[in-house]
Amino acid sequence: MLASTWSPCLSEGVVDRHKWNRFIGFIKNHYKDDSQVEIKPNYILFKAGEHPILPFEGHKFLHFSSKVSGIIAVATRVASYINTITRISKVHFGSRVQYWDEGADQYGNYDGNERDEPEINTSIASLLTGTNPIKELGIPLFEIKDIPGKGKGLIALLTAQSMPPNELELIFAARLRARRNNNFCPSIITAREKHPFNNTFKTNALPCGAGSVVGGVNPTICLINHNCILNSYNNWDSNAEHETIYAIRPIKTGEEVTISYNHGGTLIVRRAFLKEAFGFDYNCPSNSRRLLIQDLDDAIGDLFRMQIRPKESLSDCHSLLQVLQEEYDGYARALIARLYYDAF
Repeated sequence: MLASTWSPCLSEGVVDRHKWNRFIGFIKNHYKDDSQVEIKPNYILFKAGEHPILPFEGHKFLHFSSKVSGIIAVATRVASYINTITRISKVHFGSRVQYWDEGADQYGNYDGNERDEPEINTSIASLLTGTNPIKELGIPLFEIKDIPGKGKGLIALLTAQSMPPNELELIFAARLRARRNNNFCPSIITAREKHPFNNTFKTNALPCGAGSVVGGVNPTICLINHNCILNSYNNWDSNAEHETIYAIRPIKTGEEVTISYNHGGTLIVRRAFLKEAFGFDYNCPSNSRRLLIQDLDDAIGDLFRMQIRPKESLSDCHSLLQVLQEEYDGYARALIARLYYDAF
């Protein structure tokens, strides 16, 4: 028996589908004048030997094989078909194509149960490898068609969907292990975590702009730890498309550079947020002043009280200014700027 197999089996992803369709198109054209090759609705039938077939859906393909001994096999040249299909398939699929010949004591080890790993989402693939298989293969993403009652419109030619977390986790975890980089801190990975890589990314990423749902991981900036009494802050430069760290007070030689991971509030609020969002416990030593800051800020924000008792509101502004200076060692400029706005 001669056989040609694909190992691992093709996936249902768009790239494998495109390659298989291109391969099938080549086979159709190559054998268009061959009376022993018949195009069926769902497959190509080779009327030779044991009648091997090529399905039109690549993920359903297991092997292209037949016994090559016997009068019928020899007369119908089935060995020639298998050899030709193998050569053509290697052009399209490279080393994943395996050829075996039982007569030469070569046996395939593919049992049909082996499956390729999930095909990488093309946007993720471009980040990991710097390549975009959709773009490189020239696969169109949409077509322009007439839409009843609307004129022309764009119709998607590919399914656009987010990758399920379990598939994303498997792909990224494998590549993270392969490209292990000590710059990335797995500070919240525990045995009970369902998606450890996602959590590692989550604990290292910074938003690409205020309120952005997109985050980025920088191999240096992701090492900056949290402190409620920060000495720096991070800012996304949308024009230059990079994150910048700015010192908001003098930083001495040997002092750790820190930013704040939270948005302020009382100790209970900050602890809960840091635990939920980043997975670590943090004990801030200055809870009493934070409670006072919160109370004064709430009182200043009371518009009704500001209108009927403005002197009390201004007095609270003065008190808050003093507490902020004490809490942030004289470097609460952003908070003080907001306070001046409320006061005036």
